Amino acid sequence: MTHHPSKDIVGSKGSELKGKKIVLCITGSVAAVRSSEIARELMRHGAEVFAVMSQMAQKIIHPYLMEWATGNPVVTELTGKIEHVALTGKCKEKADLVLVAPATANTISKIACGIDDTPVTSAVSTAFGSETPITVVPAMHESMYRHPVLIENIKKLESLGVDFIGPRIEEGKAKIAETEEILGAVFHRLEEQKELAGIDVLVTAGPTLEYIDPIRVITNKSSGKMGVAIAEEALARGAQVTLIYGQGTAILPKNAKLISVETTKEMHKAFVSELKSKKYDIVIATAAPADWKLEKPFQRKVPTRTAPKLILKLEPTQKVIKTVKKISPNTLLIPFKAEHNLSDKKLVEKAVKLMKEVGADLVAVNDVGRNGVGFGVDTNEVYIVDKSKAVTHVPLTTKREVAKRLFDLINERIMSRG
Repeated sequence: MTHHPSKDIVGSKGSELKGKKIVLCITGSVAAVRSSEIARELMRHGAEVFAVMSQMAQKIIHPYLMEWATGNPVVTELTGKIEHVALTGKCKEKADLVLVAPATANTISKIACGIDDTPVTSAVSTAFGSETPITVVPAMHESMYRHPVLIENIKKLESLGVDFIGPRIEEGKAKIAETEEILGAVFHRLEEQKELAGIDVLVTAGPTLEYIDPIRVITNKSSGKMGVAIAEEALARGAQVTLIYGQGTAILPKNAKLISVETTKEMHKAFVSELKSKKYDIVIATAAPADWKLEKPFQRKVPTRTAPKLILKLEPTQKVIKTVKKISPNTLLIPFKAEHNLSDKKLVEKAVKLMKEVGADLVAVNDVGRNGVGFGVDTNEVYIVDKSKAVTHVPLTTKREVAKRLFDLINERIMSRG
């Protein structure tokens, strides 16, 4: 058999990891039940994945599962084939990344002390010697994670260049990070393009809230995922990123400066403050600030069903992006615009109109009425319009891939500016 059917998904969601070889090391945590999901998502973004399992991991999940998930043989013991060296040693076909997910307290401490007594620890040890990047995703009970020796060992490994993702502290446990967070960290670790080094990028993302009373609000369905994907792509390309984030549900990037806001007024204030405090080369406004607010919010909770109707008087909120070119005329401005159930031609017309109104350099417009586009999902389809009315269509794909395509266009403009 020359092609394993499980590899049919490779690249189905994006090409961020195309050509990358990732060794997924699995240890004896119950979170090993997530390893096949992690492997499959890495593959869906283009990676070739090889699993290495400790003896205890094989008591949690069977190697057959990981063979199915990856479409590759699983390393469960070291033999005369010197599997650890073949995968992570100084050889032509060595891995681009060793990802230990999940990593137990036992394995983390062994790695920190240079102990090689499982296929996993041997693969990681070899990776150190061949200067292969290593990322560790801890999973254990919280009390174990708080052990001072483990904390010191994590610090030691971080000082040696090992990245750690998570964990999430919930229900007395240090749970394995969400798959989306792991993917984002892997993208960031393996991204080779650094053309935005020295560039400052300001991103707005997520919805804002406008209060009806102290409990009830007006908002929209934006999750903030598109803005987070933009921030992560900018970071991966070497930029310094500030993210002004509303009340969305996306997992936020760790390496960006984060400013959390609630209302449109707060977002506007933070936005203006940042533009005045430093020179931003690029502003990308993906946020969905509320367009309307109450003329006069109720100071107390409005009693339920005391009248047949509750009539609210609304007034427009201040448009955040209209201030950019007034404060910083040389900043490259790219707003996103969401529309609903419009033709492609109408979408482009809306983008051109917004461009003239705010002095934008590019406008990315999408139609959230289309399946899989925009609010609350991991995918998007956009039309990117420039001042000459040239249109770049990015068909339905992951939001990270949209961000990638957008930054390719941005980089062209930065290079043309000299």
